[in-house]
Amino acid sequence: MKPYEINRLGMARTFQNIRLFKDLTVIDNVKVGMHQSIHYGSLAAITRLGRYYREEAKVQQKTIDLLKIMELDHKAGYLAKNLPYGEQRKLEIARALATDPTILFLDEPAAGMNPQETSELTTLIKKIKEQFQLTVVLIEHDMSLVMNLCERIYVLDYGRCIASGTPEEIKHNKRVIEAYLGEEM
Repeated sequence: MKPYEINRLGMARTFQNIRLFKDLTVIDNVKVGMHQSIHYGSLAAITRLGRYYREEAKVQQKTIDLLKIMELDHKAGYLAKNLPYGEQRKLEIARALATDPTILFLDEPAAGMNPQETSELTTLIKKIKEQFQLTVVLIEHDMSLVMNLCERIYVLDYGRCIASGTPEEIKHNKRVIEAYLGEEM
């Protein structure tokens, strides 16, 4: 499927390696995610008729609201490349949210983050999940984030599902312990 077809199904994703438009501002990076929700045509854009301004005002307000949620509103005019790593990650999530998904796939969102950033990210993802009524699918190796965030966990070992269950069940699952911690001595 093409990315726009996936988006029309209500799905959005972020990538393990951050993929921002580095030379665009923070606010413009989020606006890019809203391209499918703009309801005016080329003629309105060229002539700048009333519909154009109404739609652009909606996009602007929604973008500011998303940046506030992600605690990036004070950096709206910064270039994406000038943000610290953790804030770039938050910006990527904001852009995904701009597409109005019902399911959000986060691929290694804590990759490269220190424990403090990971803790803040965990809190933020919980907030997003509740506020937007989203299903979040997380692909992650940071077990503190996984255990604190997930309601249900599927554990893969060499591409095979070896266990599924609640965080508490997974924590005590013998197959998971053997695969990831080695057999007990």
